[in-house]
Amino acid sequence: MKITFLGSGGGRFATISQKRMTGGFRIDDFAGKNYYIDPGPGALVRSYQFGLNPTTIDGVFVSHTHTDHYNDAEILIEAMTRGMTKNYGVIMGSQSVCEGYKKWGPAISDYHKSKSLNIMLKPGEVKRTKDFTIKGTKTIHGDPTGVGFQMKAGNITVSYTSDTKYFPELYKYHKDADILIASVLRPGTKSIKGHMCTNNFSNLVNEVKPKLAIMTHFGFKMLNSNPVNEAKKVMRKTGVKTIAAFDGLKIDIDENNIEKSKYSALKNHLMKNSNFNEVFPSDVEEKKPKKIFK
Repeated sequence: MKITFLGSGGGRFATISQKRMTGGFRIDDFAGKNYYIDPGPGALVRSYQFGLNPTTIDGVFVSHTHTDHYNDAEILIEAMTRGMTKNYGVIMGSQSVCEGYKKWGPAISDYHKSKSLNIMLKPGEVKRTKDFTIKGTKTIHGDPTGVGFQMKAGNITVSYTSDTKYFPELYKYHKDADILIASVLRPGTKSIKGHMCTNNFSNLVNEVKPKLAIMTHFGFKMLNSNPVNEAKKVMRKTGVKTIAAFDGLKIDIDENNIEKSKYSALKNHLMKNSNFNEVFPSDVEEKKPKKIFK
């Protein structure tokens, strides 16, 4: 199994600026199938940038109707279904994503849902397919129907919190996870409404005790504090192997010894472009715009 991050940024300002990419992540070779989770802005382009083929996915999961989580979902569904010409794959998401709820969503059109198995998840609800079991996990966030998930196949269980504040019962939804992936927007104790900070995540990791904990979905304050240092703090407090995701991170999971899984950076295929910094200018200084009209 492999987990690949096509973006480790999150929140509206990191998304708008692309200080970190916001393409979400993939879980490949999970019971032999590949799943794309929360394909935010840039998911399609980042797939090609890091040498991944979007037509090889077997499912798309969208946790809630915020743009940094659903923006590229429909084009990836088109990739999965070969341009909507084949009945294939599975689409999983919250009520707001699948049907719409009050002012939230829907995030995926009836047309794009028409060629795939649709699974709408609610907190605590378990759905089974021939390949895996998935449980919706509760979130407390802006979208009231938003969900994370816990997926099980064979002898491995992967949990994803999505965006949520920390609350005392959160660990109950993610207990027994071998791998815990969490949106941790802010560093230290600087939590913000609807999101976790590093201290919150430390508490969750202590309660769940996964074999591997992964932090992602970083906002400006987290990036300024250095996510790697924040992950080290979690590891010191919990004793659990904890890593901070980065754009292009690939984790080759050793299912027999998850703590010793291998980490690498995917080759950036767009770096061959001499104008790379003009195409993806997130790490270059802002330039004054040229005058168009005199």
